[in-house]
Amino acid sequence: MTSDTFILAIDQGTTSSRAVVFDTQFNPCGNAQQEFAQIYPQPGWVEHDAEVIWDGVISVCRDAIADAGITPQQIAAVGITNQRETTVVWERASGKPIHNAIVWQDRRTADICDALKRSADESFVAGKTGLRFDPYFSATKVAWILDQVPGARRRADAGELCFGTIDSFLIYRLTGGKEHVTDATNASRTALFDIHSGDWDSTLTEIFNVPTAVLGEVRDCDALFGTTDPSLFGVCAPIHGVAGDQQAALFGQACFEPGMIKSTYGTGCFVIANTGSKALRSQNQLLTTVASRIRGEAVYGLEGSIFVAGSAVQWLRDGIGLINDARETEALANASGVVDDVTVVPAFTGLGAPYWDPHARGAIFGLTRDTDRAKLTTATLQSVAYQTADLMRAMADDGIAPTTLRVDGGMVANDWYCQFLADMIRIPVERPHNTESTVLGAAALAGLGVGLFASKDALADTWSLDHRFDVAMASADADSHYARWVDAVQRVR
Repeated sequence: MTSDTFILAIDQGTTSSRAVVFDTQFNPCGNAQQEFAQIYPQPGWVEHDAEVIWDGVISVCRDAIADAGITPQQIAAVGITNQRETTVVWERASGKPIHNAIVWQDRRTADICDALKRSADESFVAGKTGLRFDPYFSATKVAWILDQVPGARRRADAGELCFGTIDSFLIYRLTGGKEHVTDATNASRTALFDIHSGDWDSTLTEIFNVPTAVLGEVRDCDALFGTTDPSLFGVCAPIHGVAGDQQAALFGQACFEPGMIKSTYGTGCFVIANTGSKALRSQNQLLTTVASRIRGEAVYGLEGSIFVAGSAVQWLRDGIGLINDARETEALANASGVVDDVTVVPAFTGLGAPYWDPHARGAIFGLTRDTDRAKLTTATLQSVAYQTADLMRAMADDGIAPTTLRVDGGMVANDWYCQFLADMIRIPVERPHNTESTVLGAAALAGLGVGLFASKDALADTWSLDHRFDVAMASADADSHYARWVDAVQRVR
């Protein structure tokens, strides 16, 4: 690798697709981003048009290369990170999806999961996968598509269809249909993958009624996943780094030692603690997941998943029109101060960890005549910090005792939020200079795959602190605020 070579990183998220060109020192040189429509066929259902996602990804890649002022021939590797669990089923011959992608937030299979809890051993499934019977994960989404699209199950059994998460779908299309593959982190979010043996499990596919013929090959995160079809960018660039968005963020935050922990605030909020070579099984309804698998060595993580974080701010903007821009929330929170009489529970698509209640719905408690947009906006910000506190308390009960929390994602640009978060979780919050850890992690995995750096230590040296938010609120006050949150959650369950 030389100074005139670059890495193209694709970050395909829940509400937008982004591409960033990085130089060999992991400095961003060009980027492009496009939002796309969310599809809500029924309450609790969320879909994406996978063709729209594909078109957007190609567009932002071309725009990012142009923005960097480089030629496609200077791309040494491509990295991909993606919204996890979101499920696509497509035709093997044409690459065309047979149904809209069912998004990770989607709750349509809640009744299927309830039935599985009665008919199957959830403890057995959790032991193999680290997951639970919940609509969040891909397995029941695949089965739903195969059962609802006429002829799909017959075609799947005949090997005519492919299933994949978004990474797998993009790789299939990027390689011109040559590669039906995924990586170990994305596979570990399907509920079809044995995180201990490191491969698909036939007992799990039988439980969830998913034909093995639709599954792709599982590879290491830094493996070669194929090369881009030259008709797309004019070059056969190797795809050399793939991870689900939250695992990519853990990598981008350089949380390489057991006990290190990060929290990403995008559409949802996801806290992952590195547990090293040990797949720690939670006693508090957290998830065990593959954090990375590099050169055959698996690293595990303990994860708490919150379904609504940044999307709550998006709701304030697009849903009820309280703000015009997310950046307004900091000034409104500073004007309001901590709100102790209004509580927002943003259970728009149920509650994730540690509650796992797909039937819960959102609510606002404590409304009075003097509740204004500043209070409601601040209470919404506080709800995300409270949910993070739920996860941190659960992790503490599981024996995870971090001394700091590294944060990233769009919400952490808000100083008021970061300070309130530190006060609620009772440990300092560290915000790096580069808060786009997800796309950085994809680039770093690709760089590792092509030999840009020899080890993870070299990436750790590039991490730098922007601001540290120390705990400032008295413990009694923090406990009082949190107690009101716990009471409100019980009311929506």
